[in-house]
Amino acid sequence: MDASTRTELEAAVFRRLAEHLRSRADVQNIDLMNLAGFCRNCLSNWMKEAADARGVPMSKDESREIVYGMPYEEWKAKHQNEATPDQRAAFAKAAQGH
Repeated sequence: MDASTRTELEAAVFRRLAEHLRSRADVQNIDLMNLAGFCRNCLSNWMKEAADARGVPMSKDESREIVYGMPYEEWKAKHQNEATPDQRAAFAKAAQGH
């Protein structure tokens, strides 16, 4: 496989992952962090880091909007719930390994 095709496929996979996460707003970021060690914010941070590495101007808000499909503050207001004590405990336990 040539590099251009690989990049196109990887981009398609990213877009599909982002769309899947948008459709699963019921899955909270803390749940993703507890189970997989990354969340929507991680994806948006990685997007910004990639842009920065290539000299492409991108703000944190812009990278989050790419991942969330809307401004982050709007997504939080619509979908983010307060973490439960169990979620916070699992997050604290998982963070010990990082």
